[in-house]
Amino acid sequence: MPADHLRTSRWARTAHLVLQAALFLTLVIGLNYLAGSHEWRFDLTRYRRYSLSPETLSYMKDLPRPVHIVVTINGAANTQGVHADSPEIQGLLKEYAHATEDNRDGPITVEYVDVYEDRRKVEKYGIDQPDVLLLICGDKRKALSLSELYHFENKVPKAFVGEPAITGAILEVSSPERKKIYFLVGHGELPGDADPARGISIVLDELRIRNFAVDTLELDQKRAIPEDASLLVAVAPLTPYSPREQELLRQYLGAGAGRLILFLAPGTRSGLDELLLDWNVLVDDDLIFDSGSNNVTEDGDLIINVIQPHPITQVLCDHTMPLRIGAARSVRPLPGISPGGGLTVLTLAATSTTAWGEVSYRQRGHQAYTRGVDIKGLPQMDPANRLGVAVASERTTVRGNLPFSVPAGRLVVFGTGDLISNARITNPGTLPIFLGAVNWAAGRDRQLNIPPRPVDKFQLSLSAGELARLRYMLMLALPGAAGLLGLVVYWTRRI
Repeated sequence: MPADHLRTSRWARTAHLVLQAALFLTLVIGLNYLAGSHEWRFDLTRYRRYSLSPETLSYMKDLPRPVHIVVTINGAANTQGVHADSPEIQGLLKEYAHATEDNRDGPITVEYVDVYEDRRKVEKYGIDQPDVLLLICGDKRKALSLSELYHFENKVPKAFVGEPAITGAILEVSSPERKKIYFLVGHGELPGDADPARGISIVLDELRIRNFAVDTLELDQKRAIPEDASLLVAVAPLTPYSPREQELLRQYLGAGAGRLILFLAPGTRSGLDELLLDWNVLVDDDLIFDSGSNNVTEDGDLIINVIQPHPITQVLCDHTMPLRIGAARSVRPLPGISPGGGLTVLTLAATSTTAWGEVSYRQRGHQAYTRGVDIKGLPQMDPANRLGVAVASERTTVRGNLPFSVPAGRLVVFGTGDLISNARITNPGTLPIFLGAVNWAAGRDRQLNIPPRPVDKFQLSLSAGELARLRYMLMLALPGAAGLLGLVVYWTRRI
């Protein structure tokens, strides 16, 4: 074959290879351009764990204000086996950011902060606890814990409910409305200072972190309860409220569809007996004792293990968390009243079957149950043969032609006075049940129509030898196979 023909053939082959490379490069660039400007996203996972629901997407599209989400981490999984930067949470937050990236008014941004390494940002955001999602929108803030993102059974995560929790929190902080809680004063209620025994400053700080406005209210000085009152709280009043004040509260709860939380210590008179009876709640004048050694601490506190399922007690139920309380009186649904009339009353927490309400507690040293005098749990009441220490009552009405009931007032009564004091708020279960009561009473328990997603865990267990073989395969076998294939192609083209 002439040399000129070989030279021409070689140049043609080289040009052909260059043209193939150029076409391949052009194809890659074109595909990347299309992917960047006209993206399509497909979630092929079983439970669509990386997709937001249509309801959430509709809210995010019209989000009026930007929301910044701060995720606090500590670089290690906690005892519950999950952490704030778990794949479920990370993937979900990426979807929120992606869904709002074209929303100029309300984009969502995400930031991860290590609470042990980045102290400057910890001080900036004012939160030093790991595994917390802090949502910030202007001057409004809301913190979400892991217990609000997962449903637990025996302290093991079973379902991921992060989307309804985060979506609800985003709508809450981005809304111009800020719910206001008034703490009643004027009757010796626990003050809002830092006193270790009687102050409730820790609780007030927790409420402000969760975007509640907090103020005090003296009913005797008002003609009516302020219209901006989302919730009233009375913590251990020592003197009774006057008939006029009771009427103000009755009108607020009834006609105003108001919300009220009461902490009533034993040995005191609240002056609200008629109001409580209107809501089918009976507060006994007794002091609870329990003869079971496993139900009382060495300090004399009651250990409450019977927790009824309710939005208020959801965290305690998920974690099988008992409640520790001090001196308490029995609080129960009014016996002999059949349910109906739009009023639902539920015992939230109850004693053991060995407890009784001592009516003669004012007599020193009298701590023995007297049949026919002292109070025992009734077998026909739920939970049977137990004394309630916390009760929730809700009145609902049907308005117009609506196919559902509308809440017309909510009342929560605790039969203890110092449950949320600075000295007791750190006890396990105390802050969760109080925040649950606040969220339920103030209407923050709204559940979006988003089903929970099961938590799937996959674990690959390899021995040291298997890990070594896998390492060598990734480092040597795969690159070697690619190199050998290249040599084969090169040799065949030379023949």
